[in-house]
Amino acid sequence: MKKVKKVVLAYSGGLDTSVILKWLQETYQCEVVTFTADLGQKEEVEPAREKAKAAGVKQIFIENLKEEFVRDYVFPMFRANTVYEGEYLLGTSIARPLIAKRLIEIARITGADAISHGATGKGNDQVRFELGAYALMPDVKVIAPWRDWDLLSREKLITYAEKNGIPVDFKKKKGAAPYSMDANLLHVSYEGGVLEDPSISPEDSMWRMTVSPEKAPSKGEVIQVTYKHGDIVAINGKRLSPAKVLDQLNKLGGKHGIGRLDLVENRYVGMKSRGCYETPGGTIMLKAHRAIESITLDREVLALKDDLMPRYARLIYNGYWFSPERILIQNLIDESQAPVTGLVELKLYKGNVQVLGRKSSRHSLFDGRIASFEDDKGAYNQADAEGFIKLNALRLRISAKQATKLKTNKK
Repeated sequence: MKKVKKVVLAYSGGLDTSVILKWLQETYQCEVVTFTADLGQKEEVEPAREKAKAAGVKQIFIENLKEEFVRDYVFPMFRANTVYEGEYLLGTSIARPLIAKRLIEIARITGADAISHGATGKGNDQVRFELGAYALMPDVKVIAPWRDWDLLSREKLITYAEKNGIPVDFKKKKGAAPYSMDANLLHVSYEGGVLEDPSISPEDSMWRMTVSPEKAPSKGEVIQVTYKHGDIVAINGKRLSPAKVLDQLNKLGGKHGIGRLDLVENRYVGMKSRGCYETPGGTIMLKAHRAIESITLDREVLALKDDLMPRYARLIYNGYWFSPERILIQNLIDESQAPVTGLVELKLYKGNVQVLGRKSSRHSLFDGRIASFEDDKGAYNQADAEGFIKLNALRLRISAKQATKLKTNKK
């Protein structure tokens, strides 16, 4: 084992990372620095400080990263209308590069020569954390205990914790938590338990951010979102910071049962995995962004963005946020957003988001005179369409004539 002097651990204070903290101290005989990120998971992060202190940790970093998370990661991703495999809004994936970035920054601040995380050897997160870390500090040592130790079950973790005097949450000890969950300001994900059988529906009590559509209000709610250069800057006329925008949309969407997803996805490591996701605010954002783009972006610009989006989504899902190709695509996307400014009106009702209207006073490409079914006063010459159609049909007509000749010759 390479000698390690100091390691920065992504630390939640839960069972897994508390065991990892002790295991690192014992296995590497090194100093451990803990880093706990508040990404809007709606859980207290300060208790992690006392737990880390009790474990002998001298340098403890607990940071509120909600604004940075939404401003520099979530918003840029939504400018691309990013969806993985047609459905998933990448709530877990997009949080990992920020955590990796701060792990490396703290390693530099504290003089650490290694970082560590609690991701398992079966999942995508190990790839995301480590690709991000290597992109920012090429020679950093990464310690992934789940790939090294023999504590491969919850029972073994609990036994190790009890043996080493690590406090264990009573509910987790009794197995009361049936799902593995990941939460941040963009979403909550659920895996494991009964969800490991893709034919079994989750019970309604599992969901945390949204009411079921059946229990949502019987009257829809109309909201307005204001865009500037592709990002939402106000809701119902009230200007809000990026994190507050997403938090407010989460509350509105959750109230109306919006944003639930049950998905079998293809992990980067090769296996299929079933997960359930709640992304109420993100679901509203995607619908609204496409609506404002529909009147402010040129047809071919939209088509190019749609062509690039699946690749961009895979880059985020697979952990390549800091790759040169993702940055290149992001620059193109961001350049396209200069005119994406205006207002979108939406109706939220029982799990659905309906666009009621969209307008942009300065950047709209919609010309009512040309599109009108009424007399357009010469704005559009309908006779021009004949030549346009014939030119586009030329290759089709040539192919059809050739096919007819071949069929005739066979006879």
